[in-house]
Amino acid sequence: MQTDLIQTQTDDRPRIYVACLAAYNNGILHGAWIDADQEPWAIWDAIRAMLAASPIPGAEEHTIHDYEGFGPVRIAEYAGISEVATLAAFIAGHGDLGAALLDHFGGDLDEAREAIADRYHGCHASLAAYMQKLIEETTPIPESLRFYIDYEAMARDAELSGDFFTIRLAYGEVHVFEGC
Repeated sequence: MQTDLIQTQTDDRPRIYVACLAAYNNGILHGAWIDADQEPWAIWDAIRAMLAASPIPGAEEHTIHDYEGFGPVRIAEYAGISEVATLAAFIAGHGDLGAALLDHFGGDLDEAREAIADRYHGCHASLAAYMQKLIEETTPIPESLRFYIDYEAMARDAELSGDFFTIRLAYGEVHVFEGC
């Protein structure tokens, strides 16, 4: 296959590789990497420019052949450009946490937005560390009882009951959210 119009990028911004179907069906790989974190009309302009430069005259159809910077979120070949732009904007705005939240909620952008806006309790070393902080800030604990409190068990119970859920992005980087 002949390769044409391939650009490379080194940062982790969400982007898609859009290919010309007419060229692809004729054994020519022709497409462009397009930043997905922009307005849908700007993505459409880039797609139209890629199709206009196609080695196949009159090319009109495109498909998404690849993507990166979306974390675990999957982008379908024929995903709507508006949907791609909206997902990319959320991920660009919230980084790996945004992508992980979308994955946690099965791609439900409204749920992910609501969780980060209204139910986010910050980044902690662990859920147990958050539980300890929460309890110590809200409940007077006699010094003689401090060593008997099992914050690990409290954290496990809070997660199992659905009161909290966590997203771990790295060792010691646990993002805590209130459950639904």
